[in-house]
Amino acid sequence: MVNSLQDTTVLNNGVHMPWMGLGVFKVEDGQVLVDAVKTAIKNGYRSIDTASFYNNEEGVGRAVKECGVPRDQLFITSKVWNSDQGYESTIKAFESTLEKLDMDYLDLYLIHWPVKGKYVDTWRALEKIYKEGKVRAIGVSNFNVHHLEDILAVCEVKPAVNQVEYHPHLTQEEVRAYCEREKIQLEAWSPLKKGQLLNDPTIVEIANKYNKNSAQVILRWDLQNHVVTIPKSITESRIVDNANIFDFTLAEEDMQRISGLNINERTGADPDNFHF
Repeated sequence: MVNSLQDTTVLNNGVHMPWMGLGVFKVEDGQVLVDAVKTAIKNGYRSIDTASFYNNEEGVGRAVKECGVPRDQLFITSKVWNSDQGYESTIKAFESTLEKLDMDYLDLYLIHWPVKGKYVDTWRALEKIYKEGKVRAIGVSNFNVHHLEDILAVCEVKPAVNQVEYHPHLTQEEVRAYCEREKIQLEAWSPLKKGQLLNDPTIVEIANKYNKNSAQVILRWDLQNHVVTIPKSITESRIVDNANIFDFTLAEEDMQRISGLNINERTGADPDNFHF
């Protein structure tokens, strides 16, 4: 049972990762971003998820410096972008990320997408960075089962996390079962399907039953499915609301009703068919 924003899951290498964090995708670098990250931390969040592709690592770094919480009490994730994949270029990209964040180390570094012909070499670079102690855990993002199998066939360090698009319209049952079996922590990006699920009649009905809002019900569903979640918001009231999910538990029948909304529909690209 996850009881607070500071509660953690233990990754397969023993590192503790908060069950819930703040995502900053598409938040433009600048004061709005800095304020959002500081607001989240002030309200108890300890995990922040960024990526080189978001072009806002500097702002995240600044917010972390200014937030008043020691760096070692925070969990910072970033990702290597597709155009930087490959062994040498990934190592360079990681150094650039550390520089932009103005940090000595990262808590989690992910391969952003499984770029064909490159992700295995990219993984070797992540292993090197990990062994050098510059990152506490390494993982992947948007990997399907066969991509994970490619990595597991050759890796010396197993991925600790797989961050995928995950919400009631895309329950990723195959990936979820595989990750659970292999002790790879699943993490949800776009958990609210960019807001598209907030007016779903089933979710609204369940939310009314628990005296919660739709976002809170979906995020609680994530946690009860043992999926780490990182909803994005820049609004203080919503940042606080999203985290107000530790005082109720969804009944099994409601969990199943929410899972039953699955239609395998993505808002982002298909990891087997992307061109960027």
